[in-house]
Amino acid sequence: MTKTETKTDIESAREITRQQLLALGLNDVAYVRDVDVDGATAFGIFAANGQQLAIMPDREAAIAAAWENGLAPVTLH
Repeated sequence: MTKTETKTDIESAREITRQQLLALGLNDVAYVRDVDVDGATAFGIFAANGQQLAIMPDREAAIAAAWENGLAPVTLH
């Protein structure tokens, strides 16, 4: 690449730091997965960094809570 050329998005993405990668989606995405609560299955809502945000009694309630709080829910398998 010459001094007059600019980096492509792919080239810029290759230079992303670990901290930048961890922050991706932090305020936009919520992960929903099943969790054990006193021997019963509930559904946890987690931030992109893994921080637990809430526990709901069922998957539908967890997904609705994520949307209501401005987060796009994704499920983990």
